[in-house]
This record gives sequence, structure tokens and C-alpha cells, in this order.
Amino acid sequence: MNEITTTDFSRFGYREREMAEELLRASRENGFPEDFEQDGLQIMMNFNSGNVFFTNSEYQVAMMNGEDLESFYSSPYEGKEGFFDELLEEYKEMHPEDQEWFRQIAENLNKEDELPESE
Repeated sequence: MNEITTTDFSRFGYREREMAEELLRASRENGFPEDFEQDGLQIMMNFNSGNVFFTNSEYQVAMMNGEDLESFYSSPYEGKEGFFDELLEEYKEMHPEDQEWFRQIAENLNKEDELPESE
């Protein structure tokens, strides 16, 4: 069985430990994204992507986007992944079910005015 992710810190290399340190610093200095729950909080590494991120009991993901700790989303229908601004660029091409899911995220973040007008 090949693992894709781990929370076992002994399996993090120097690069991944530095990324974990950056996550911890960002969470301490600026807090977590407003739509990210802290129940069951863990730091996890994905072996395939090399990403290091926070995850929780709700399977939400928060990771660094440049200097900022942001929620990282995966759409339920087509599995599109990205930060809010990245997914916003793909909004018009999303499947209608993913558009509805993303509209709910935008509303929860009070960013619905950033959504493109419906055609």
C-alpha cells in the first residue's frame, strides 16, 4: 500500500519541515482562514505534490499561498483544486454543480460581488 499523505513528522524532510514551520508561523501571526475549522487540526504532507498543509476533521485544507495562509479547495463535481482567486478565474468554465458550490464559498466569505455576472 503506497501512502499519498502522512502526518508522521519523522517522514518530513528538511524542505517539508521548513514549510511546516512557515505554516505554524503564519497561523500564529495571522490566524487561520475564516472558513477553516480548527477541530482535529494536523499538519500533513502529500508525497506526490510535495505540499505541506493544515488539515482538520472536516477534511478542509489550508496552505501557504505566497505569504498568506489560505483555504485550498477541491470542487465536489469535477475535482478542480485551488485557492479562491484561482478557482474564481475558472468559475465560468465550471460545471453548474461546481459553480453552485463555489457560489456558497463566495457567500460565506462575503466575496459574492467578485463572482462574474451570469450570462
